[in-house]
Amino acid sequence: MRLRTYLPKTLFGRMLAIILVPMILVQVITVFVFYERHWNTVTRYMASSLASEISLLVDEIGAVPDNASIAIGAKKARHYFLFDVTYEPQAILTQTPTLHSPSFAEDIFTKSLENRLNYPWSLDVLRDDDWIYVDVQLGDGVLHVAAGKKRLFSSTSWTFLGWTISTSILLFFVALIFLRGQVRPIRRLAIAARQLGLGRTAGDFRLEGAKEIRLAGHAFQAMRHRIDRQINERTSMLAGVSHDLRTPLTRMRLNIALAAPSSDVAAIDQDIAEMEQMIEGYLSFARGEGAEAFTEARFDKIIRQIIESYAGAHPGRLRLIIPAGEFPSIEIRVQSIRRAIDNLIGNALRYAGSAEVRLKIVDDEMVLFIDDDGPGIDPAQYEEALKPFIRLESSRNKETGGTGLGLSIASDAILSHGGKMSLDTSPLGGLRIMVKLPI
Repeated sequence: MRLRTYLPKTLFGRMLAIILVPMILVQVITVFVFYERHWNTVTRYMASSLASEISLLVDEIGAVPDNASIAIGAKKARHYFLFDVTYEPQAILTQTPTLHSPSFAEDIFTKSLENRLNYPWSLDVLRDDDWIYVDVQLGDGVLHVAAGKKRLFSSTSWTFLGWTISTSILLFFVALIFLRGQVRPIRRLAIAARQLGLGRTAGDFRLEGAKEIRLAGHAFQAMRHRIDRQINERTSMLAGVSHDLRTPLTRMRLNIALAAPSSDVAAIDQDIAEMEQMIEGYLSFARGEGAEAFTEARFDKIIRQIIESYAGAHPGRLRLIIPAGEFPSIEIRVQSIRRAIDNLIGNALRYAGSAEVRLKIVDDEMVLFIDDDGPGIDPAQYEEALKPFIRLESSRNKETGGTGLGLSIASDAILSHGGKMSLDTSPLGGLRIMVKLPI
């Protein structure tokens, strides 16, 4: 079991924990030390002092007091100890059972009375909210002593607790306000980076926050502008090259159309068609799918539609496995994804006898597996196969070798959605293509 499983997942939560955990630990230690000092030291002194004063009063009055001794003792007790003392002659002390669990202070006070009083006595702390009553059995009556509860129970503990809790709450809200201000620009930068990674428009945003955050935001915006400029320049360059090449190709096709039919003319016409196909492939790769807008769509429905389109032409060669349940909608360029997946499935059927398509959700990603039983690709060439203009066949036959852009265009479309495409060995013996798209 790892600790990070229980840690907050967001930067805001972790920064808040970094502030709150030490603060709470300090408060807990402070409260513990305070109570240890208060209850084990101060309360003992208070209980011992109160019990000593009551014992002194009893000794002053005597075991069999007369009226004069009681009057003098009561006057001194009221003046020096703030006790309220009365004497009940001929009374017998009755012990009342304790109906509550004694507190720490009561327990210490009880032990102090037991050590100092040599007469039977009883203690009552529930009769009044402001007074403690101690009744002592003397020779011919009961001495009633009432002392203020503040002599035994201190209110400073509750004051300290209230102050500790209130300051903790105040510090929590102050930290909350400052942390929100620091995390906001980081979150804005993260959202912009995710938008760029998903191939969506990420506009400029206000640079604020700490110096390092502003520096990172400025670097991100400069990088985004540079990427946009490079994409536009690549598209413009290949569009210009395409236009320049199409002009002589058009003239060549016109001359061939006017020429007498022959085997050489047919070969040239085939070369011209192949060059036009190559040019279209280059343009498709250069343009990408940037012009298409993102829309909410069900990826599983797109897969089903593609499979249905192959069902008539390839009966029994293609198998679809999609688990039961509702798949969430995701923001994608529908036509771009459709063309990419259609291209991958078409390649699987072109080079293999049968193929299997399986879709499932893993964590926060949709994972598509396309397996075939064909000859596959050498594992050492997996990385090369996804690069543009790389043909794994030496033949120039457009039916086999092509332009080397099929997997590259599909991979580029997946990457533009923030996903990933990878190659592996299929359990069926051929090639496995794994496509991951974020939900």
